[in-house]
Amino acid sequence: MTTIAVIGAGAWGTALSQVLTFSGNDVRLWSYEQEAADSINQAHENRLYLPTVPLHPKLRASTDMEWALKDAKVVISVSPSQVVRRVMANAKPFISPDALIVSASKGIEVHSLMLMNEVLEDVLGAHWGDRIAALSGPSFARETALGMPTALSLAMKNPDHSEELQKILSGKLFRVYTLTDVIGVELGGSLKNVMALAAGITDGLGFGYNSRAALITRGVAEMGRLGAKMGADPLTFLGLSGLGDLVLTCTGDLSRNRMVGMRLGQGEKLKDILASMNTVAEGVKTCDSAKELAVKLEVEMPIISKVWQVLHEEKCPRAAVEELMGRPMRREFWDLEKAGEDG
Repeated sequence: MTTIAVIGAGAWGTALSQVLTFSGNDVRLWSYEQEAADSINQAHENRLYLPTVPLHPKLRASTDMEWALKDAKVVISVSPSQVVRRVMANAKPFISPDALIVSASKGIEVHSLMLMNEVLEDVLGAHWGDRIAALSGPSFARETALGMPTALSLAMKNPDHSEELQKILSGKLFRVYTLTDVIGVELGGSLKNVMALAAGITDGLGFGYNSRAALITRGVAEMGRLGAKMGADPLTFLGLSGLGDLVLTCTGDLSRNRMVGMRLGQGEKLKDILASMNTVAEGVKTCDSAKELAVKLEVEMPIISKVWQVLHEEKCPRAAVEELMGRPMRREFWDLEKAGEDG
């Protein structure tokens, strides 16, 4: 049994806590909201973020950060990406010096343009670098919490720590694969949310499977192009944290980002959509960061650019799709080849 602190009691944090508790670990779940903590402890259900999913009776939650982190061997950071810095700065005094840190949030910090593992290293200190892992892959929280088979990627610089975490995190129906490409895994988990917005827009416009398949495939190309510039292995984007997560979020009805995109495609305004939600659609903020990264690194990312225009300039979704289709003709793999030459 391993003592594990999960920092963030949203849907994904709750689902991870559920899986790890069923595997026999001592899991302490930190919640920002007292309402969520009370619901988990008293009703064994997170009625705020994961309603109707029965939770293991041994899973405990609290708003007390020190309680959650006391003697924790593994600390999983799973707050919304744009508050990870603040939350983990509050957690820092209580983290054991020999703990292993897992980044399970998906996003790119606005303004700093840091990936989540970089944010954690910045907050905790450079000496934590080889003790920080990135966990990502195709995983709807509800299905994971209900015990449906799930496979994820775990990326970490230190292979010894990586193997240790693999054993701790893996369960009967929860399989973890290891690799060393932290940048690729972080980028895949972040950018797929923007691509899911785009897929939702095409669905909202009434386009079919052809359109969705084309978008997913070209989405992989864009992700790989930016990843190559940043030092990631393009092959990572064909794995669980890239193509796997992209297929899930671009096709699944449980995808918050796809649902936001669908409503945009149907003519709703972004502010009205976000006001109606009690959960975070990470792709909205990540789109800002991704566009800024693309400009900074001089990487062509037309899908990201058009989604940004729909989000922030109220560009007509149909016009955005038509402009994407009307771009100059080229060879299919030219962009990745050029990225490799440049990077």
